[in-house]
Amino acid sequence: MIRIIAVLLPLSIAFLHAPAQDPGADKILKSLQEKTRTYQTIQAEFTYSVSQPAEEQHESLSGILYIKGDSYRLSLAGQLVVCDGETSWTYFENVREIQINSVEEEDESFSPSKIFSSVFQDYTSHLSGEYEKYDRILHKIELTPQKSKSFSRITLGIDTSAMEIVDFEVTDKSGNRYSYHINRFSTNLPLGDDKFTFNVNAFPDAEIIDMR
Repeated sequence: MIRIIAVLLPLSIAFLHAPAQDPGADKILKSLQEKTRTYQTIQAEFTYSVSQPAEEQHESLSGILYIKGDSYRLSLAGQLVVCDGETSWTYFENVREIQINSVEEEDESFSPSKIFSSVFQDYTSHLSGEYEKYDRILHKIELTPQKSKSFSRITLGIDTSAMEIVDFEVTDKSGNRYSYHINRFSTNLPLGDDKFTFNVNAFPDAEIIDMR
C-alpha cells in the first residue's frame, strides 16, 4: 500500500516548460493551469486502480483528496496523508504507524498538487488524440520524463469542455499501471486550515517514525 502514496506524493505552483513540447499538448496544459489557478480549494473524490500484469494483481479503491494552496489531505484505503506544504504526515491504520517526511525529500514522487496544477518539469508532452469515456470527450496527453525516474509514462485524460483532469495514469518501468479516475470534482469550498493540520495526539497508540 505504500506504493500508492509513493506514486501520488513535492508541491509546486510554477509551470516549467520542457524543451520538446507538442504545441497542441502545451496549449491544453496551459489552459488547464490557468483555470486551476482560479481555484482557492479543490475537493476530488476518486477511484484508484492498480494493475500489475506480472503478478496478475488488480485492485480498485476509493479515496478523497482536498487541496488548498500547497497543502493537501488525502484519505485512501486505511491511509491518511496530511501535508502543510513543508512537512507531510502519513498514518497507516493497519500497523498504527505515523511517518513524517520533509516535502523536499519527496521530489521523485508526483503529488496531488502537481496533478491539478500542471506542474510538468522535465517531461516531454504529446497530444495523442481525443476519446470518449464516461459520456465525455477527453484529450489524451502522454508525458514522458526526460530524466531517469521510477516511472516511464504519465497519461492524462482532460475533459475538452470543462478543462478538468478526469483520468490520470502512471506506468512504471515494469509495466505496472496506477490509475486515478476523478468521480467528483468540486472547487472553492470553504476548507479551514485545520483540515491540513495533522494532530499526532489523535493517534496515541501509533508509532512515530520521523524521517526528516
